[in-house]
Amino acid sequence: MTSDAAPAPEREVLTYELFGTAVRDLAQQVVDDGFEPDIVLAIARGGLGLAMGLGYALDVKNLSAVNVEFYTGVNERLDVPMMLPPTPAAIDLTGMKVLIADDVADTGKTLEVVRDFFADHVAEARTAVIYEKPWTVINAEYVWRRTDAWIDFPWSSTPPLVDRRGGLAH
Repeated sequence: MTSDAAPAPEREVLTYELFGTAVRDLAQQVVDDGFEPDIVLAIARGGLGLAMGLGYALDVKNLSAVNVEFYTGVNERLDVPMMLPPTPAAIDLTGMKVLIADDVADTGKTLEVVRDFFADHVAEARTAVIYEKPWTVINAEYVWRRTDAWIDFPWSSTPPLVDRRGGLAH
């Protein structure tokens, strides 16, 4: 018996346990590279957990976050990423070495917007991501895995408990 159904798309599944491994591996890459960030800057929402883990692993207590909206749904995105308020004042980061953390560099445009926003103020900015896609416009300095598959993150692989647009989710 043959099936005319298309094969299921390849998926990269990140469990919470693997996430812990990824954080430590990325932190080790930073240490091995000799980079000593003054601050870890998370790109919310996906980079928040990574930034926290890197902060602990690298003994960096100065953490901050920037909110960027780009994805509006599965494979649905705005034309360009938009930084949402409140954003850390770029002037407050003057002279600092910044490690920018995000879950994935897919198009890379979100990382590019954030890096470029702070570029003229910081001493140095480097990026760390759990996953990097081959078509990204930004190649992160620190990458745990490279993939062209759809990624199931443990925090977003199940639907929210609440649908903020329409009430309780089912």
